[in-house]
This record gives sequence, structure tokens and C-alpha cells, in this order.
Amino acid sequence: MPKEVKSEKKYDLAVIGAGPGGYHAAIRAAQYGAKVALIEKNKLGGTCLNRGCIPTKALLASAHFLERINDAQDFGITIKDYEADFSKVVERKNQIVNELGTGIANLQKAWKNDVYIGHGKILGGNFEEGFDVAIQGEIHDEVIIAKRVIIATGSTPALIPNFNVDHERILTSDDILDPNFKTIPKRLLIIGAGVIGCEFADIFANFGSEVTLLEYLPTPIAAEEPLIIKQLQKKFDSMGVKILTSQNVLSVENLGLSVKVTTCSASVPIDQIKDAEKSVFEADICLISIGRNKVSKNLGLEELGITTRRGAIEVDPSTLETVIHGIYAIGDVNGGIMLAHVASYEGDIAVANALSNLKKFQVKPKRTNYRVIPSTIFTSPNIGSVGLKRKQAKELGIDVLVGQFPYSSLGKAKCMGEEGLLMILADKHTLQIVGASCIGEGASELIAEVTLAMQHGLTIEDITHTVHSHPTLSEMVLETAEAVVGRAIHKKGRPVGPRLKDILIEQVPLRIEEV
Repeated sequence: MPKEVKSEKKYDLAVIGAGPGGYHAAIRAAQYGAKVALIEKNKLGGTCLNRGCIPTKALLASAHFLERINDAQDFGITIKDYEADFSKVVERKNQIVNELGTGIANLQKAWKNDVYIGHGKILGGNFEEGFDVAIQGEIHDEVIIAKRVIIATGSTPALIPNFNVDHERILTSDDILDPNFKTIPKRLLIIGAGVIGCEFADIFANFGSEVTLLEYLPTPIAAEEPLIIKQLQKKFDSMGVKILTSQNVLSVENLGLSVKVTTCSASVPIDQIKDAEKSVFEADICLISIGRNKVSKNLGLEELGITTRRGAIEVDPSTLETVIHGIYAIGDVNGGIMLAHVASYEGDIAVANALSNLKKFQVKPKRTNYRVIPSTIFTSPNIGSVGLKRKQAKELGIDVLVGQFPYSSLGKAKCMGEEGLLMILADKHTLQIVGASCIGEGASELIAEVTLAMQHGLTIEDITHTVHSHPTLSEMVLETAEAVVGRAIHKKGRPVGPRLKDILIEQVPLRIEEV
């Protein structure tokens, strides 16, 4: 197909990048009645759909299904003569990704958005006349005009030169989620015990790999509550997953039939590393999961005067607008919270602000609010958290009451054979919920109730006065809220003291009685 050189197409909004921030923003703008161009150089859905959230969760679903089969005898069921076919697991994962990708394309078509496959670059322009956006690719090679632009180009796996990523035995998450990667390594080394590293450790350990995690920090998933980390480490120990912390990886080498990783203690000063004691690890495959870099090169930013810092596009944190009036940046590329649901949320904010000053749209501007952002880790058991951790509350000078409730004391969880705990933090003087952390089956779903409560400034009493269906996992939230004030029915706890009674009676209205 011959390439086009120029185009007279004009749009209200051009979105560069079609990940969970970009494709979401394009649809939201269309819902307001805008004419939208969505530009994506690879596949619709971005990293999240094609090499991130979705394919990982598809693999985890198979891994956890296999885990349940292996535990079937605990439920009185004997299963014989079964095997895990990882190639079919990958085929299922690929099918899910393809179906969801087709779904996104159909949604864009339904909202009459024009989709361009190619690299988008802003050539110039201004707030009054619009911006020239070039699209270069195998199909499209043209320049369109957009009154407003949203950059949503996301991120890619971070690389360090001495890690020698060769995409053969030394891999990134992109490589291991490639549609054609169908190997279960006998030995797998993972550098980085954050969210990505722990999820892949869970997947491959369930499929039989001997997994070792090497982490530079003193603890895995360092942002979580210590009790949550302890629970995950306990589960990983039972699976045979080794976590070695405070490891400074010095080199990664492909030896042909294996990979060799050399480390020393992270506490060794740089000028003493040469003479420090070294540790050597060998495996069939090494996965590098040390974070992600922002994709902001060759977008025309420097020519426009848009500043970046370590690859992140600088924006007004409340409006997501860059220094160039009319151009916005959302998602991973702006250096904020690198979560898919945050990118989608930012897409809503940026679209409202971009269209609010175009007279034909009756859209009110919006400002961001990151006070309540949930996060999840889809290991088995799941981990979910929102708001403050105890350490953060202490640093902020917030005096908190802490309630904990174990899965082992909940009827539904006991029937399911699940273990874990939920922890809720509340301001001691108002009983307003300020944070929660959970590890266990459905943790990512349970934390949603607490997120909603925090978003609307609810108190512990608002939850304890809400009837929860029995027997359900959602009762974890009720019991934990009750534990904050020493009232949990199925957990031994302290009695409600005089001072706390005063707080409950004088400062927190008992809403049922009021009604």
C-alpha cells in the first residue's frame, strides 16, 4: 500500500500511545463528542495488554489453577495422571490478549475514532491554531492537525549495560511474555524482587522451575507492610522460591548453555567492590525485572521546549499539562505512579482539561487527586493495599489505631483453605480510615471496599454499621474494621476502654441510631 505524504485531516484531540491511558482517553474524549485521532506504533492496548498486566495475569491464572490441583487432596479429591502443557498455557494467554486487542479496536471504531498505526511526533504548533502531528509507519506517513494533544507513550523495561540483556538467555519481561516464549526453565534467576519479579517467581515456581530472586534492597516488595512481606516470604518458602536480599548484581553472563550471575553485598562501598567477597549463581534463564524507563524520545519534545527529567515528561501534577499550553502527558511517561489504572484515571483528567477550553464542548476542567490509589500484586496469595502504611503514618505524625484479622478466623476463608490477613489503619481521634493492607485470596478485590470508604472519607463505624453477607470473604473487611476498636466477634482483642468509648460516642455519629 503506498504511503501518504500529507493529510488535511483535523482533529479536536490527538492521543499518542494506545495503552490503558491512551485508548481510555480516546474513548472518553469521543464520549464528549470530540473528533479523535489515536496513534500507536505497535499494538492497541500497549504494554499492559500485550507485554504486561493481562498476559501476566493469564499465566498466573493457569499457575494458580495448577496449584489448586496440586492441593486437591487437602479437599478430599484425588486427581491422577494430569500434566501441565506450558505451550497450551501460552496459547491461551495469546488468545486472551488477541481477543482483548480486537475488543479495543472495535470500541475505537464504535466511537468513530481514527486509529493510526505508526510513530507519532509533534512537529510544532500552538494553543490557538493547533498542533501538527506527524505519523510515520508502514501504513501511515502523514501529518494531521490536532487542537489538543495527549502523550501516553508509557514505559519499557529498564536495562543496565553490565546485565548484558541478549533476549536469548538474559531476558526482560517483554521477552518472557513474547507470544512464542513457551519454555519452562529448570532453573530461573530473577534480578529484582519487586512486583514484577515476585509475580514471575510465582508463575514459574508453580510450573516446576527452581526460582531464585536476587534483590538489592533489604527486603522484597519493600513498599508493603512488614507483616505482608513476611506472609509472602512464608508462602514462597513453601514453594521452594529463594529470596536473597541485599544483593548487588555485578555482572550477568550468557555462558551458552546457562547464565552466570555474580553479586556482592549491597553494603559494600563502590570503591571496595573489586576486593569484596563475591557470590556466583548459575541458571538456565535470567529475567531482569529492575523497573521501567519512560518512553519520551523522538516525540518532538525538545524542539517544543517541553522538559523531561530522567525521561519523564514534566507536567503540572494537578492538571497534567506540560509547559506547552494544550499538550498533556499521562501514565508512566509523566513519571508519576506507574500503574495502569492510574494512567486511565489521568486520561479522564487530561481529556477534561484539554476539551474544557474548546468552546463547542461543555466540559468542566478537573484536577488530580492521588490521595486514594489502590495497588495490587497478583501472587498467590494476592496482595492489595491502599493509603498509608504504619511507618508512613508515623512519619506524618498521624496517631493510628490498627486492626488486624486473619483469614483463618473467617468461615468462608477456612472452607476455601485460604490463609492471610487484612490490616486497617484509622486515625485515632476521628476513626477515619487512612490505609489498609491485605494478603490472601481476593485481596485485590477486598481492598476495593476500603478504597471506596477512604475516597469518601468514611470512618470505621461506617463499615461496622454496614451489613455484610455471610459467609463471604467481604466479611474480612467488617471484622477487621471491628478489630480496630476491639469489637471483632471472631478474634480475641482488647476491650473498648473509656477513652475509646468517648471517641466513639462524642466524635463519631452512630449513623443507624440517627436514622
